[in-house]
Amino acid sequence: MNIVLNEPLSQISLLFVSAAMGLLAVALLMFAFQLARLKDDPTESRFERYGFWVLGAGTLVLGIGVFLRGVAAQRVPWANMYEFAISGALMILTIYLISLRVRDVRYVATFVTGFALVTLFAAVSLFYVEVKTLMPALQSYWLVIHVVVAIMATGFFAIAAGFHIFYLIKAAGVGRALMDRFPDLRQLERVAYRFNMVGFVAWSFTLIAGAIWAERAWHRYWGWDTKEVWTFIIWVVYAGYLHAMATRGWTGKRAAVLGLIGFGAVIFNFTIVNLFFKGLHVYSGL
Repeated sequence: MNIVLNEPLSQISLLFVSAAMGLLAVALLMFAFQLARLKDDPTESRFERYGFWVLGAGTLVLGIGVFLRGVAAQRVPWANMYEFAISGALMILTIYLISLRVRDVRYVATFVTGFALVTLFAAVSLFYVEVKTLMPALQSYWLVIHVVVAIMATGFFAIAAGFHIFYLIKAAGVGRALMDRFPDLRQLERVAYRFNMVGFVAWSFTLIAGAIWAERAWHRYWGWDTKEVWTFIIWVVYAGYLHAMATRGWTGKRAAVLGLIGFGAVIFNFTIVNLFFKGLHVYSGL
């Protein structure tokens, strides 16, 4: 089948991604103003309310940008670091906005918005590549199954990391006047645990689906490729976190630090492994 790539449409996609960055920057400022007000008034302000409206608009605009990138490439838009980054940012924001409907997670809006903004900035300034066709090994429906679940797991891990960070700040007594307005430590820990639990289930499926895909593409389930090893390391770290929390009573600062170590391994796997290691799974596109 003759695949026609559309780089001009990809440039239009880039404009939407850039516009989304602008909207996220505005939302971040509004959330920062709301945090400043929390010291005196814990109720929702117009800054926070408008911030979530702008965040929703930015997520929608980003979604259009990701969709247009896929149309330009005539495939799912997560075959290189640029595409994975913009799709990952979209997934993080989507999961967060949906979570607002079922649980009060307003307090990590600054972290989630800021992290998504940094991710998009890195994608546009460092990782952008022109649309390309896929290598034969990636031309499979397993690309959709394996990678979309990995992106989903990353989204849940990222939001949990925000709760871990605010837990450590509150536990350390930093900014007491502000942090006293946040939920208590037990609540922050409980919400982080639940996000990590969902992320771990998704990451487990990512590991299994990746092995099945590897057997289809390279006729082996496991080859000690760098990406495979780091995917397993991430699984082990989060498995240790959940096990320690559930059976060993390993709560508090130690659990928060371990959760952040897990998320640090996710970031390392996406950046350092893709940029500086060689292997079958390296897909930076740079």
